[in-house]
Amino acid sequence: MAMTVHVDIVSAEEQIFSGLAEFVALPGEAGELGILPGHMPLMTRIRPGAVRVKVPNQTDDELVFVAGGILEVQPGLVTVLADTAIRGRDLDEAKALDAKKKAEEAMANKSSQLDYAKAQAELAEAIAQLAAIQKLRKRGH
Repeated sequence: MAMTVHVDIVSAEEQIFSGLAEFVALPGEAGELGILPGHMPLMTRIRPGAVRVKVPNQTDDELVFVAGGILEVQPGLVTVLADTAIRGRDLDEAKALDAKKKAEEAMANKSSQLDYAKAQAELAEAIAQLAAIQKLRKRGH
């Protein structure tokens, strides 16, 4: 039996995933992070992108899109506290493309630095959602 770690992925609205995993990969603040059982304690911010969870005895990874948040790693427990989290199968490409288009328009028509920064954040989130959708597509879903 492979070594595992308990993983919880939660958003403000609901618990998205809770269970054992052999491996977790996600977009950390300084780059892609890979967490294996026995990883040293860690706390860091996460960027918008896909969290991949390798579940024992399951061929495909669980994929969850997160729009940023916090990662905490403790012995035997990985917790992802996401600002927003969407199960991979629930991602909507049309909505993500629309959000990307609106953010790009808002950046072009900025009325203040605050509006521009908000539009940049929305654009980054939409692009990350589209990248997660592409990952799912490559897996054949």
